[in-house]
Amino acid sequence: MGSSEKPPAVRLSPLTLKDVRARPVVLKLKRPVVARIATITDWPLILIDLETEEGIVGRSYLEPYTIKAMKYLIAAIRDFGEILKGHTLAPVELYALARKSLHFVGYQGMSMIAVAGLDMAAWDALAKAAGAPLCALLGGSVGTVSAYNSNGLWLKEPQAVAAEAIELRDEGGFTALKLRLGREQMRDDLATIEAVRTAVGEDVHLMVDFNQGLNLGEALQRCHAIDGLGLDWIEEPLVYDNFDGYTQLAAELKTPIQIGENFYGPRDLYRALQCKACDFVMPDFMRIGGVTGWLRAAAIAGTAGVPMSTHLYPEVAAHVMRVTETAHWLEWQDWADPILQKPYDIKDGRLHIPDIPGVGLEWNEDAVKAHHAA
Repeated sequence: MGSSEKPPAVRLSPLTLKDVRARPVVLKLKRPVVARIATITDWPLILIDLETEEGIVGRSYLEPYTIKAMKYLIAAIRDFGEILKGHTLAPVELYALARKSLHFVGYQGMSMIAVAGLDMAAWDALAKAAGAPLCALLGGSVGTVSAYNSNGLWLKEPQAVAAEAIELRDEGGFTALKLRLGREQMRDDLATIEAVRTAVGEDVHLMVDFNQGLNLGEALQRCHAIDGLGLDWIEEPLVYDNFDGYTQLAAELKTPIQIGENFYGPRDLYRALQCKACDFVMPDFMRIGGVTGWLRAAAIAGTAGVPMSTHLYPEVAAHVMRVTETAHWLEWQDWADPILQKPYDIKDGRLHIPDIPGVGLEWNEDAVKAHHAA
């Protein structure tokens, strides 16, 4: 090709949103959630299929924690589908349209979650249309992402948690684990940390999560008590919106404070960093606003130089972590695996992104039928 010749143009043909379907399923957790604020044995998911006029289907799922919330979310998702029907499938524009429709009722809560579900499905469809994995469409490359195993280690007896820690470490060659704290007696939390450390060795990264279970007085006592134990972070000791309390803890502790799974949109992340409420951030995709919300939040975290980890949704998470400037840890949870045709592979503590168009979510329809919620 001569220097004056131009390469052939490559153009992504526009797609038009045709329909949005949302289905509820409920799965049994292999290792039930036992935290200070809740016990969860049944895990709800909403499966979203966004169909375009051109026959491409983008897929995503939501994990709304409580079964009763699904009927409200499914109604909202279908309403957004009606609002956006006939629009060009441009995720950033659809995100803006959906958000503007919420001006009078507010951005937080279930309305944002519904927008996030649609956004993730729209990005999946767009990447499929481009014939590229989502990470490649976003400017990155297919590869692996460092992950920690977050599938268990809830509030059980110290030796039971230690035995489970060995299982979780060995499930995928993990070098990092997260255990939950917040037992009635502080000494039992300390005993659990010691038992787990003895079981898995000094080379395994340990993160701890209080799941918002403490008041400020308890948090000051307990966080100072574990501050010298070599933990990678202390996560959500306080209720998520107590930024003043988090600012005090972050200033006093040597161990990094991790928050963010309850940020509703990028502005919450910005506000947390403004008031120095944390050292690390870990947005949840259904609250931060899907892929679009994540990318905007990642730009803020990147500018501030703050390490950014993921919360739930490991498939989408792996793709966006490949283009996140301050990418830290991916939270690995396999809770949606039973309804997936081909779950992602974990090896040597890293999540492996498949080299296929989109995110790679395909439903196991037999499993969906078996676990369908009325």
